[in-house]
Amino acid sequence: MNKATIILRAVILIVSIAAVGLAKTYDVIITSGDIYDGSGQAAYVADIGIKDGYIEAIGQLDADADVVINAKGLAVAPGFINMLSWSNESLIEDGRSLGEIRQGVTLEVLGEGSSMGPLNEAMKRDMQASQGDIKYPVEWTTLGEYLEYLVERGVSPNVASFIGAATVRVHTIGYGDQRPTAGQLKQMRELVAQAMREGAVGVSSALIYAPGVYAQTDELIALAEVASQYNGMYISHIRSEGNSLLEALDEMIEIARKANVSAELYHMKAAGQSNWHKLDAMIERIEKARAEGLRITADMYTYTAAATGLDAAMPPWVQAGGHRAWVMRLKNPQIRRRVVKEMSTPTDEWENLYLLAGSPDKVLLVEFKNEKLRHLIGKTLAEVANMRGTSPAETAIDLVIEDDSRVGTVYFLMSEENVKKQITQPWVSFCSDAASRATEGVFLKSNPHPRAYGNFARLLGKYVREEKVIPLAEAIRRLTSLPADNLKLDRRGRLQKGYYADIVVFDPETITDHATFEKPHQYSTGVIHVFVNGTQVLKNGEHTGDKPGQVVRGPGWRLRAKALNPNF
Repeated sequence: MNKATIILRAVILIVSIAAVGLAKTYDVIITSGDIYDGSGQAAYVADIGIKDGYIEAIGQLDADADVVINAKGLAVAPGFINMLSWSNESLIEDGRSLGEIRQGVTLEVLGEGSSMGPLNEAMKRDMQASQGDIKYPVEWTTLGEYLEYLVERGVSPNVASFIGAATVRVHTIGYGDQRPTAGQLKQMRELVAQAMREGAVGVSSALIYAPGVYAQTDELIALAEVASQYNGMYISHIRSEGNSLLEALDEMIEIARKANVSAELYHMKAAGQSNWHKLDAMIERIEKARAEGLRITADMYTYTAAATGLDAAMPPWVQAGGHRAWVMRLKNPQIRRRVVKEMSTPTDEWENLYLLAGSPDKVLLVEFKNEKLRHLIGKTLAEVANMRGTSPAETAIDLVIEDDSRVGTVYFLMSEENVKKQITQPWVSFCSDAASRATEGVFLKSNPHPRAYGNFARLLGKYVREEKVIPLAEAIRRLTSLPADNLKLDRRGRLQKGYYADIVVFDPETITDHATFEKPHQYSTGVIHVFVNGTQVLKNGEHTGDKPGQVVRGPGWRLRAKALNPNF
């Protein structure tokens, strides 16, 4: 061996020893924080070490990391889970998810009643044609492909989705009010099975909206059975949250029982003042079902107003066949008169949010596609009717026709007392029922419900700190481990060694929502740092620009993966 070779090897050895000495035990250490581990137990002070996207250690750790964050006096919790997100399109437009990352949300669960797949060619054309302010090419077919599409584009939060019962219905039999044949139902079940194998967390329904409203109980049981076979769940916007609330709840419980599936009630509420008293009976029925061994849970948002469209003010029959058929019918004078009459007539046959709100001044218009109508954003249906000299029902019909859309609408329906009572239920988790937005760009063309920017911060600020409805540790459990367990997620929802490092650091003394119905585009404050899969996406309250979000798949995908690879 010559002298040059000896010198070179010595240099390499010295550099290697130095590199080992410089290697850090952790990528990130969060020190001295008040650890709320997601269990609901009291906080304790400790450090958390993050390595390669996972929680490596929790305890008194040497500050041996590339990044050290001092969390003294701050709450350190698992990332929050939004059980009902409408960020399907907003994440395509802006993957940063600013409105919810700033509240500590690290997982968006999509798919209330309908989902972004599976699609056939006709559905792709419809999706392309019905796009609003956010434009995008439909580059996927299955639900799994859509979720991968989001991640490939780059998103800051993790994403998961239910498979929509209405989506498989449209895929198989279209938008009409008809029962599937045995062959069609078999095909619908196969589509659910495919989605479950791709990672859907369960099957969902939204039973006040066309075409989901046309599904009968036996159809829903048949689809929920498939979700159960893959250890998923059934989740539903039940057939009524107002006049037939208890009967609709009974249907959901029946589906859970007959399909042998866990079931969750979307955005729990008693809608309409005449129905507020039904909440106690609703809770009693859920408690009874749980005592029988049924796995029944619910989620909710922390406001007394709902947000949807003017379609929720019109009878289902006029909407049969899809949006185009609906608008064409509304232009027919004879049909128009019938719709006006039915909108103004109390009934238990369908969910009429126009009447449940109590008066047209409690119906707020917040989203239009037509630029010529956007000056009406922020006005009530009563105000617009007065401006036009037409009745509120006729005005609603005209707006749907002129905007060629459902028209984004807020309905004031619930009581503050009931909101607080729901928050106290240990089996209730939380959702925004909104898209995660930004206070910039295309998002400023409409006014969302303030829950889009404030739902989770409102829980922790208003209802935990200020009104002390539930303790902070319990609120964090309901934002984290409860939904993670309900969805049967893999290593999410807790601060525990080996779990994914989805972590939020916030100040429980200052966390506050600022969005209002008048000025909804305002971020919440008080969340300091957020990590998703070990990568920091919020630093000192500002977004880092990183987009480490992953597809979070349900148990059906893991069952399939294990069948293909026993060592999985």
